[in-house]
Amino acid sequence: MFSRKQIEKAADLAEQRRQAVRPDATPGPAPADPIPDELWTSLLTDSRAAGKPRAAIQHCRLADIGQHVLRVECQRCVRIVEIQTADAIRLFGQQALWKDVGQRLLDQTCTNRTGRHEEDGCWPDWNR
Repeated sequence: MFSRKQIEKAADLAEQRRQAVRPDATPGPAPADPIPDELWTSLLTDSRAAGKPRAAIQHCRLADIGQHVLRVECQRCVRIVEIQTADAIRLFGQQALWKDVGQRLLDQTCTNRTGRHEEDGCWPDWNR
């Protein structure tokens, strides 16, 4: 059982947390209120609002990829090949496309060889 002092201390701590979470007395804008000009300015000056969609990862150069580990999966044999970005840059160069590097890494260890050029090799899946 808890003592009375411990119960009071826990209640005081809970009250302090509730007060810290409570928003201030001024309410925010209502959904029907007009959008402030500062918000429009920040939205329109954002680089993502330029209209260019972000390139898919397989079309990016290795130097432009921010991920620490690059991963590609074969849709055919369900193998996953991973390489650190720093190692990929060291082996293939900063200007190499991840699509070419990933395909090369899969093909080096491919086990599905049929003898037909159209069917040989792995089928990369870049969605992982």
